[in-house]
Amino acid sequence: MTEARTEWTVDDVAARFAEAAEIAHKLPRVRPGGYFNPWMTLAMQVPERYPDPERLYRPMPPSPQAVERMLETMRWVQWLEVEQRHLVWMRSNRYRWEQIGRRFACAARTAQRRYDAAIHLVTLHLNKGH
Repeated sequence: MTEARTEWTVDDVAARFAEAAEIAHKLPRVRPGGYFNPWMTLAMQVPERYPDPERLYRPMPPSPQAVERMLETMRWVQWLEVEQRHLVWMRSNRYRWEQIGRRFACAARTAQRRYDAAIHLVTLHLNKGH
């Protein structure tokens, strides 16, 4: 599953986490079994009657290879502490450092250092061959 690489870098790992967060947002929403909404069916039958110029179009679902990379990246977080996991995913979801610092009750620069340490830890595990 892991790509044949000679060496992982901190930037490669951070990019994979960012890609995994983006792919997770593109996945279809999880709904309870048996979910049915008749209004959507009716709206799809007569789109001319109810045009919606403000309609938001969902992006195409990610490829199976992209989902596999996302799942592999999600397995990497098992090497991190719970707080580090939250920190890495918040940054991967493009939260600002100030928001992350508020969430963890620390300065933005401290949050950056903790993030760098967490990404470095994952990089070390990957380069060790785990």
